[in-house]
Amino acid sequence: MNFDLDQEHELVRSTVRAFAEERVAPVAEELDRESRFPYDLVGELAELGLMGMTIPEAYGGAGADTVSYAIAIEELTRVDSSVAITVAAHHSLGTLPIFYFGSEEQKQRWLPELAAGRKLSAFGLTEPGAGSDAGATRTHAELRDGEWVVNGSKIFITNAGTDITACVTITARTGEDEISNIIVPNGTPGYEISKPMKKLGWRASDTRELSFKDAAVPDENLLGPRGQGFQQFLEILDGGRISVAAMGVGLAQGAYDLAYGYAQERQQFGKPISKFQAVQFKLADMATELEAGRNLVYKAAWLKDQGRDFALAAAQAKLFTGELSNRAVNWALQIHGGYGYMDEYAISRLYRDQKILEIGEGTNEVQRMVIARHLGV
Repeated sequence: MNFDLDQEHELVRSTVRAFAEERVAPVAEELDRESRFPYDLVGELAELGLMGMTIPEAYGGAGADTVSYAIAIEELTRVDSSVAITVAAHHSLGTLPIFYFGSEEQKQRWLPELAAGRKLSAFGLTEPGAGSDAGATRTHAELRDGEWVVNGSKIFITNAGTDITACVTITARTGEDEISNIIVPNGTPGYEISKPMKKLGWRASDTRELSFKDAAVPDENLLGPRGQGFQQFLEILDGGRISVAAMGVGLAQGAYDLAYGYAQERQQFGKPISKFQAVQFKLADMATELEAGRNLVYKAAWLKDQGRDFALAAAQAKLFTGELSNRAVNWALQIHGGYGYMDEYAISRLYRDQKILEIGEGTNEVQRMVIARHLGV
């Protein structure tokens, strides 16, 4: 076994870390406070090739592997989750479905702009009455005169309403017992996007509710064969869990970094609080769990790159790192004491950003269901 990253992966880490520290960190608090979408940063991320990392160069992407992508998401989240989820949702949920399941015509139409990051895309799965039970979707689409006429609603959709969003791919019932995926361009008559939703965390990311009232799109906007939508989004969610698991590691690492630095500086009873065993043990536990979580994420990403079954590893990584990040931000805020409760300290933002990592891309409970199914129990 060789647990060392190769030179290319180390270059990805150093490049993204430098960008996150130099460009994202100085504005992260302001973006969060103002709930402002980071258009300038998205443009710079696009120039770095991070918006379509695993899309082949022929379609405008960077042609990187999944391990590189996981490292990039980890490093962005270490500084700011809103920027990281903007990249992750666009790439894993918005763009990859078109690359995986789209016709060549659909790829040529959508991927060059999306992979290059000049436009954003979204994936509309969750509905007000269909969250963990995504198969219970009630949005429906009827084929009329060569057009799919869509009616229904989606909720908690990331990147759907920015000024540079090109489209959303939605799940819809196209028959009594079938679900299909359909690409709906922004600006389609009958497709309405709500104002940005107010959130506990991820405040600088774009989250919307979508409604469709006789929104008609051409038949060729059907993504893949009719009736294959359920299997398609299960495959997309498996891959998406790797990026959210990478966010869990990144956020936990960021919390550890803040706690470690504060513990070295904060003086109590005549010495830094890092000299007290109670603080040392929390830092030791965080560092140990970080090592375990990072290995789970990289293994899942490596399995995907090898073309092997990675669904179990992705679910395990997502479950573990979601709960790891919860423990890490709690311990880190406790080390900060009262100062950690103040918005002036970054740990308060990380604390708010963390909780969604145990909910999005399948709750902790759903991950345990997925893992149990793979175990045959």
